[in-house]
Amino acid sequence: MAGGLKAEKRRGKENKRNDMCIDVRKTCECGAQNVQFHLRDNLLRSEVIQRLFCPKCPGDTPFDERSMLNDNGWVVEYDIILATMLLTAKLQVEPDSVRPEFIFDQGYACWLEMYPGEREDIREEKEKIMALLREDQRQYLQAIQSWNIERISRLKAAGWRKAQHA
Repeated sequence: MAGGLKAEKRRGKENKRNDMCIDVRKTCECGAQNVQFHLRDNLLRSEVIQRLFCPKCPGDTPFDERSMLNDNGWVVEYDIILATMLLTAKLQVEPDSVRPEFIFDQGYACWLEMYPGEREDIREEKEKIMALLREDQRQYLQAIQSWNIERISRLKAAGWRKAQHA
């Protein structure tokens, strides 16, 4: 078992179980980025996410629209055969509907955040707004709401897939 876990980590997967969810992380092919994924309702397994390419990964892998999804230069490659088997069995969807866009946009295997690295990118802004909570709860609620609306608008304009459905 320990050898299997080490092999999983070398391949860029780290899965931790808690009571409700599986923590799925994947390292991109060049090793520069580690991204956390969300598996909606745990219908799919982490193995459905075969490979991840960040914008800095070498572009020598041909893009296959049958198994890959591009989100602003980030490419996720899915095991479509496994995803089709699991989703058709659990959701009774038509096999032809199980495509990378369906898997990602419906949240069955997508970024945990709106985009990879968002948590770090917004940390300072969010901390400033959170400080308002101790001072003036009403001002905090207004600030967090307007900040979130503006942030989602920026992400939509930038073309991030999850923001398009927010």
